[in-house]
Amino acid sequence: MADVDESTAPLADPPPPPAPLRRNRLVLLVVAAVLVYAIDLVTKLIAVHSLANRTHPVSIIDSAFDLELVRNPGAAFGLGVGMTIVFSLVSVAVIAAILRYASRLGSAWWALVFGLVLGGALGNLTDRIFRAPGFGRGHVVDFLHIHHWPVFNVADSAFCVAGGIVVLLAVNNVPLEGRTKA
Repeated sequence: MADVDESTAPLADPPPPPAPLRRNRLVLLVVAAVLVYAIDLVTKLIAVHSLANRTHPVSIIDSAFDLELVRNPGAAFGLGVGMTIVFSLVSVAVIAAILRYASRLGSAWWALVFGLVLGGALGNLTDRIFRAPGFGRGHVVDFLHIHHWPVFNVADSAFCVAGGIVVLLAVNNVPLEGRTKA
C-alpha cells in the first residue's frame, strides 16, 4: 500500500463535541433566540401601538436617531421589496438549517450566532405570516431609524450582530464544533 501524503489527504469531519458541551451550547442558542424573538415581538407591538397614527417620527437624538413606523414588504433595511414570499421561504430554510446543524455546536460563539439568527428569523417570519396583507406576504414592522440609514428593527439588528461575529469567527478559523484543546 502506498503512503498517503497527509498534507493532501482529505480532511475527515471533526468528531462532535461531548454531549454536556453540546447541551450547554444548545441552551445558549435557545436563550439567545428566545430573547431576540421576545424583544423583537414586544418592541414591534409597542411601535405599532405608539407610532401608528403619528405623522412625524419621534425624535430621540436630534438629527441622529428617531422612531418611525415603516411596514416593510422586503428584507432587512428595505431591500428586496416585492419578494416577501421569497423571504418567507428563505426564513423557513434558515430556521430549518439552524435546527439541523445545532447539534454540532461546540463553540459558544457559534451558538450565539445561531441564536441571534434564529430569533431574528422567527421575529420577521412572524410578521410575514400574521401581518397584512396576508399569510406569507405580511409586511415586517420596522421602527428604528438612524439618520442616513434605512429604518430597521430588533431582528435586523440581531442579524447584523450575528454577521459581525461570523466575520470574527471566520478570521479566527473557529469551526462550529469549537476548537479542541491542544
